[in-house]
Amino acid sequence: MNFELSTYTKRAMTGGAISLVIILSGTLLLGKLSGYEAKVLIKNSLSGLNMLCNTIVLASATTLTLLLTLLGLSSGTKSKLKDDHYRHVLQIAKIDTLVFIAALMSFLFFNLPITESDNVPNNWFNIIYYSSLVISSVLSAAMIVVILMLYNTVVNIIKIVGLGKTDHYLTVSEDEKTGKEKSNEDN
Repeated sequence: MNFELSTYTKRAMTGGAISLVIILSGTLLLGKLSGYEAKVLIKNSLSGLNMLCNTIVLASATTLTLLLTLLGLSSGTKSKLKDDHYRHVLQIAKIDTLVFIAALMSFLFFNLPITESDNVPNNWFNIIYYSSLVISSVLSAAMIVVILMLYNTVVNIIKIVGLGKTDHYLTVSEDEKTGKEKSNEDN
């Protein structure tokens, strides 16, 4: 299986990596916490973490649904689209599905009543707190990647379908159509 990333995908992933660094830099500002402080912060941030996970689950499920609409629009256009367009949509679907699963699993993890347990040593709360920050940062950055990839796809579809651009790099030119037809006749 050939898994080559397009320029748009690389650009979206760069945007996600930049946002991840910015989001995680906030954790450096907190400094080192004691186990008790981490436990208090976990209690205070759980509702926000659950809301973030719920929002990402909803957004990624909606994105998958909208990709079906995009495919219908893509196949209904007068211009024949290259396979690269469909590969890009497939990459969005794969990454979005991973984000959906990760957000749902994180939601379940964040709903464990860990702060209510007396069996958890205090030093574990530091690990749990910083893990929750990393998880939420990665989920947010991954959702940013999906949105940037989707944005690029929507812009291309608007140019091709809405504005009727026939010389777009994702449209099959008349020469390519003729070459494919001739190749099919030879076989």
